[in-house]
Amino acid sequence: MEVGLFFGSFNPIHTGHMIIANLVKETTSVDEVWFIVSPQNPFKKNKSLLHEFDRLDMVNAAIGDDYQFRSNDVEFNMPRPSYTIDTLTVLQEKYPEKKFHLIIGEDNLASFPKWKNHDQILEHFGLIVYPRPNSTKSELEKLENITIIDAPEVDISATLIRKLVKEGKSIKYLVPEAVEKLIKAKKHFQ
Repeated sequence: MEVGLFFGSFNPIHTGHMIIANLVKETTSVDEVWFIVSPQNPFKKNKSLLHEFDRLDMVNAAIGDDYQFRSNDVEFNMPRPSYTIDTLTVLQEKYPEKKFHLIIGEDNLASFPKWKNHDQILEHFGLIVYPRPNSTKSELEKLENITIIDAPEVDISATLIRKLVKEGKSIKYLVPEAVEKLIKAKKHFQ
C-alpha cells in the first residue's frame, strides 16, 4: 500500500488541505493520505499555535469517516523540533509494508535541499508536489523521484481563518463544516 504523508501544523486544517489531499489520492499511486500533525515546525515559531491534541481533533473532524484519509500523531512522542527524515524513519520502521511518499507544496521545493537529509528523503520516499501561488519553478522538478500534480493553487490562509474567528466573523467554506463546529464549541482562536 502506498501512503502520501501530508505534514502540517493544521492550525486549523482547512478546505485547501482537504482539496490537495483528495487530488493526491485521485491522481497519483497513493492509496491513502495521512495527515501528520506537527507539534512544532523547526522553521516556524508560532505563538498562536493551538495545543497539538486540539489540532489533531480538528484533523479528525475534517476527515470524518473518509476511509482514504487518516490522522497521525507520531511526532507527539518524538524529540522536538522533529525533522521530517526522523519522522519518515520512525514510520517506515513501524509500517515496513507501506511505501511512503512526502507531500509538499511547490513553495517548499526550492528550499528542500536545506532540509535535514533531503537526499535520503528523495531517494527512499520521493516527493509529491502540489502547486502554490507565487512559487518559482525549481530545477528539482525534473528529478525522477518527484511527482508534480495538477491541482488548483489553493491560497487559503490559516492566519486569515484565525483572524476571522477572533473578530467573530464567519469561516464558512474556508474549513470543513465539522471543523467550524469544533472551533466554535471549543472557542479556539478567540
